[in-house]
Amino acid sequence: MLDQKTLAYVGEAVSNGWIASEGRFIKEFERAWANYCGVPYGVAVCSGTAALELAMQALDLPAGSEVILPSFTIISSVAAVLRVGCKPVLVDCEPDTWCLDVAEVARKITEHTRAIMPVHIYGHMADMDPLMELARRFNLAVVEDAAEAHGGEYRGHRAGSFGNMGCFSFYANKIVTTGEGGMVITANADLAENLRSLRNLAFRSSRRFLHTELGHSFRMTNVQAAIGLAQVERIDDHVARKRKIATRYTERLQEISGLRTPVERAGVKSVYWMYGVVLDDNVPMDAAMFASRLRECGVESRPFFLGMHEQPVFIDRGLFQGERFPVTERLARRGLYLPSGLGLSETDIDAVCTAVHRCLV
Repeated sequence: MLDQKTLAYVGEAVSNGWIASEGRFIKEFERAWANYCGVPYGVAVCSGTAALELAMQALDLPAGSEVILPSFTIISSVAAVLRVGCKPVLVDCEPDTWCLDVAEVARKITEHTRAIMPVHIYGHMADMDPLMELARRFNLAVVEDAAEAHGGEYRGHRAGSFGNMGCFSFYANKIVTTGEGGMVITANADLAENLRSLRNLAFRSSRRFLHTELGHSFRMTNVQAAIGLAQVERIDDHVARKRKIATRYTERLQEISGLRTPVERAGVKSVYWMYGVVLDDNVPMDAAMFASRLRECGVESRPFFLGMHEQPVFIDRGLFQGERFPVTERLARRGLYLPSGLGLSETDIDAVCTAVHRCLV
């Protein structure tokens, strides 16, 4: 349900007639989100996927350049690399944070590597200091996929603020949502200008219908931005609520044998976008069976990502042949996340935990 501030902003956008991709809320949302993340520029787009694709295009990497990213992610990350003619190079993830393993990134760097795409998984940020050191040492671009980490922090700096660009999704289930939508943030003015052109069919400022490159129709509407702006003004409350939900879950679940709950590394502030759990190997069922039993108890859950190296769409294209990523594979088979919406009450959480206990014990 939309609050009064959101309804007021949307009402203003509609009543003024600025419902498409022009109007004050676009610029204000961009400015507010970029400022919250700690960078000067934000470029609003129609989805998180669009944000990743624009960011990769804006890097203007040579065809065939290698981009290192985790196998444990959503398909949008790899698709964005492929759509600009680059080669995705996968690494495994850490068994506790589920974010990409920086040591594996270091081993995968070659003379053809041009960029790294860390993905901040389920609200916990990747280990950015050593990753950025690798980027500096080898002169690599960094595009952060921060779609799931709104407000997440690493050593006091927010998700999306480390790399050349940070990409966010504002899909309906995100901490800040515009229904559908996304944004690229950056500290580079030239990149920001290029991103704004690319999202709008690459019109030239000097002559509108003269094109020197191919752009996209990736614009966000003013109405969506109005919704987003109102939510940015409340994000601290949303993040606090997510963390409180996670604390309650952990308190109730940490003593259950055979179940691993999320970690929060020292120096990291996780926003627990989703509260994931992983079954130990000695539990005689996989995540799919566990989810089925939870459903019988009235609790819906969602599976973890299936690794990109196991996706038929990529295997059919000859990608990732013979590659194995054991941590990713284990998480895909033994991990799921529990109800995590902002509207969960303590009673709801307790009911979920009772069902988890019943299914496992």
